[in-house]
Amino acid sequence: MRFEVWAPEAGRAVLECAGATRAMERVSGRAGWWSAEAEATDGTRYGFSLDGGPTLPDPRSRRQPDGPDGLSAVVDHDRYAWRTPWPGRGVRAAVLYELHVGTFTREGTLDAAADRLGHLAGLGVTHVELMPLCPFPGRHGWGYDGVSLWAVHEPYGGPEALKRFVDAAHAHGLGVILDVVHNHLGPSGNHLPAFGPYFTQTHQTPWGAAVNLDAPGSDEVRAYLVGSALAWLRDYRLDGLRLDAVHALADTRACHFLEELSTAVDALADELGRPLSLIAESDLGDPRLITPRASGGLGLHAQWNDDFHHALHTALTGEAQGYYADFARAPLAALGKTLTHGFFHDGTYSSFRGRAHGRPVDRARTPAYRLLGYAQTHDQIGNRAQGDRLSASLSPGLLACAAALTLTSPFTPMLFMGEEWGASTPWQFFTDHTDPDLAEAVRQGRRREFAAHGWAMEDIPDPQDPATRDRSCLDWSEPEGGDHARLLAWHRELIALRAARGDLTDPDLASVRVAYDEEARWFACRRGDLRIAVNLGKEAVAVPLGGHHARVLAAWEPVEAPGADGVLRLPGESCAVLAAV
Repeated sequence: MRFEVWAPEAGRAVLECAGATRAMERVSGRAGWWSAEAEATDGTRYGFSLDGGPTLPDPRSRRQPDGPDGLSAVVDHDRYAWRTPWPGRGVRAAVLYELHVGTFTREGTLDAAADRLGHLAGLGVTHVELMPLCPFPGRHGWGYDGVSLWAVHEPYGGPEALKRFVDAAHAHGLGVILDVVHNHLGPSGNHLPAFGPYFTQTHQTPWGAAVNLDAPGSDEVRAYLVGSALAWLRDYRLDGLRLDAVHALADTRACHFLEELSTAVDALADELGRPLSLIAESDLGDPRLITPRASGGLGLHAQWNDDFHHALHTALTGEAQGYYADFARAPLAALGKTLTHGFFHDGTYSSFRGRAHGRPVDRARTPAYRLLGYAQTHDQIGNRAQGDRLSASLSPGLLACAAALTLTSPFTPMLFMGEEWGASTPWQFFTDHTDPDLAEAVRQGRRREFAAHGWAMEDIPDPQDPATRDRSCLDWSEPEGGDHARLLAWHRELIALRAARGDLTDPDLASVRVAYDEEARWFACRRGDLRIAVNLGKEAVAVPLGGHHARVLAAWEPVEAPGADGVLRLPGESCAVLAAV
């Protein structure tokens, strides 16, 4: 078997494989690359030593059975016998479900998560979006401090478990999207700097030196990241990737890294004969991310839309701190602008940033499904001081309103795990760092961050305490009864309605019409022949839907269809979906 590694600054490289060592040779015509041949099969342990230093794991390791600091292991991807033929599934008409493997079940493994896929198929979602799976120190964590960008976290089950999960998901008709982190690596177990200029001081990010996308040596770094992305999609038959915080990808080259990545992924999709999707998380408010390359964009297929979340959150909760401030001034107006124009901040002044922010969406050229809409995500829950969900402060009726506005929006809807039944469990920030100094630094940093916002330090959950992770695990007994069961049925009804009514997946933002009353706290949205009405206030309201008869398709509380006057009498904290007749 041939082993290769890029180490441009090394004067000598040694392969350690199955307990034996052999000198590596420079590869002719490939600057900085070393290679050696050795006998190896699936599971064989190996690593590389540079200039007499310690043996380190392969930067392109497919498996780290002993964690990020251990030796790598060979993975023979051909050993797995795939059972489910799969034509692929794109993001158009999709409903996504964000899932963290470590807390979706108490066991915290891919196999345990696979056992719950029937629930997701019954819910009606089309894709599972897995939070990051790359190895990180310890057993439990969010996954955003991962290293070894080609490997699967061993406590989750490793590479074979991911294949079993994807196979099972496809058997249920579910696509699988994986969250990948290209903007930084974790502070512990990251051995890339020993091999080459994977990072650059030219740019700084919240995590330190930026990943090297434009300095000397960046050709190979970009190839490393693109190769990793293609490997996930090809070797694990994934349907797409969610790209974490692309605004932190510092790149001044004429061809941006994301354009290079989207070009490679589209080529792989053509080769495989199935759609592949790249979904960006971005703080830029820039639709050029999802504009086709031929039209001067970067060619990604969708992006998260935090503006929709912020408008919806302020309308539901009344919160007005931080980045919610601009939305909270007139939350229903902000929600209306987002639903009809894509972004709220489209070049407007952002008081949170102290400057203009965003860029208008060209509604004639940008289908609405390229923007994801959501009421809750791992970030918006877990980055709160106590990881409290909307269910901690809102009534079941308001949770139903959040679901109605999300699942009937023109955007591609996404739910966060447990949202469908109004889970009462929090989702808190937790870590399992094995380095005691790093663990204490994270603990104290978390406390200082929220103490600055008025929280008592003792009220901030300790991220290193195993109980913090345990509290964040879903309670699967909840959806069996009470308001939880009612909310679950409501989500199923709305998702089924979205699948059945083409008006709800119409990608034309310009066709969406809204009306609202900030004081009375009602909001109405027209999607073709459908009308969505929500009452966020406690008192019943009369919602004018237009001078047409309508029939009720779905309602949280019993309502009578409006008569000739087109006025709907809607109880407090409730919602309804109607069709014109």
